[in-house]
Amino acid sequence: MSGDRPSPLVIERILRDRQGIWQQIVAERDLNALTGRMLVSSAVALACYGAVLGAFHSALMALTSAVKLPLLFLVTLVICLPTLYLFNLVFGARLSVRQSVALVMVAITVTSMLAVAFAPISLFFLITAPDYGFFKLLNVAILTLSAVVGLRFLTGGMQVLNEHGLLAPATAGQAANASTPAAQAVPAQAAPTSVEAAQPAPAVAEPVPAGAAVAANGSTPAADGSAPATTQPATAQPAPVAQPAPVAQPALVAQPAFVGQPALVPAGYPAGMVPPGYPQRPWGTPPARRGEPGQRPASMTLLYIWILLFGFVGTQLAWTLRPFFGDPGQGFALFRSIDGNFYAEILRTIGNL
Repeated sequence: MSGDRPSPLVIERILRDRQGIWQQIVAERDLNALTGRMLVSSAVALACYGAVLGAFHSALMALTSAVKLPLLFLVTLVICLPTLYLFNLVFGARLSVRQSVALVMVAITVTSMLAVAFAPISLFFLITAPDYGFFKLLNVAILTLSAVVGLRFLTGGMQVLNEHGLLAPATAGQAANASTPAAQAVPAQAAPTSVEAAQPAPAVAEPVPAGAAVAANGSTPAADGSAPATTQPATAQPAPVAQPAPVAQPALVAQPAFVGQPALVPAGYPAGMVPPGYPQRPWGTPPARRGEPGQRPASMTLLYIWILLFGFVGTQLAWTLRPFFGDPGQGFALFRSIDGNFYAEILRTIGNL
C-alpha cells in the first residue's frame, strides 16, 4: 500500500489504494486477513443501514432489519459464488477460491459502505416526509446505486487479473519463456573460451646467418689481398605471419519477438536491443495474445452474466426475507408470506405514488 501507515479502515484502503488491493489478490498475500476485515466492515455497515430502514415502523423492526440486511448479502454470496468459480474453471481461468471470495467481498464492502454513507439522507426523509411508498422507493434506489458502484469495482478487479493472465489458461509459450534464461546462460559462458582460443599466435622472426649479415653491411675482403669484390646487399625476406584462426560465431538463441527486434539474437544480448548488422522486423502492431488487456477473454463475458444472476438472486432473496421497512398499517412480523415478486411490488408502489 502507498503511504507509511496502514489505514485502520479497509474501505479507505480500497478507495485510496485499489491497485495495491488488486496486487495483493493476484499474489494471494494475506487474503484471509483481508477478507475477514472486509466481512466485518460490511456486516457492521449493513446493520447500521438496516436499522435506519426498520426505524420507519418500530424499534423492533429496526433491530430485525439490522440482522436481516447483512444476512441478505452474505447468503446471496454463498449461493452465487460456486457459479462464478466454476465458470472460471470451465474457461481455463486460474483463480483460486480465496481470490474469488476476496474479489466479491471487495464489491460487497464498497456497496455496504456507500449505502451507510446515504443513511443520513434516508434518515432525513424519514423524519421530514414519512411516506411509506416514497421511503421504500428512495431506499431501493440507494441500494441499487450502491450495488452498481460496488460491481464496477468487481469488474475492475477482474480486468487487473486478466492483465496478469489469471483469466486465461497457461500456454506452451509461457513454459518456453520460462526456460529461455537457462538456455541463454550456457552459450554466453562458452563464447569467451572460443574467442580466447582463436587469438593469433605472435610472429617469430627467423634467424639470419652471420655471413649474410656481413654482406648486408657492404663488401668482403678477397683471399689474395686484392681489391675487395663488390657484392649486392642481400634483401631480407619477411618472416611468414601466422594467420589468425576464425573467431567462433556466438550461438543464436530464440527470444520473444518484439516489434522492431529480430527473432534470433546472439546469446546473452540484452532483450529489447538490436545488435549491429542484424535485420529489423517490420514495424507494425503485434497480434493480440490471449490474456492481454486488449482482448476480452470468455471469463470476462461470463462475469457480466454472473452479475445479472447475482442481482436476480439478491432481489428474490430480499423479497423472501421481507419486511425490511415495515408497513405502518400492519403489525410487526418477522417474515411475510411469499406471494408475488420484488419487481411487481416495485411497479405497484410506483403506481400508487
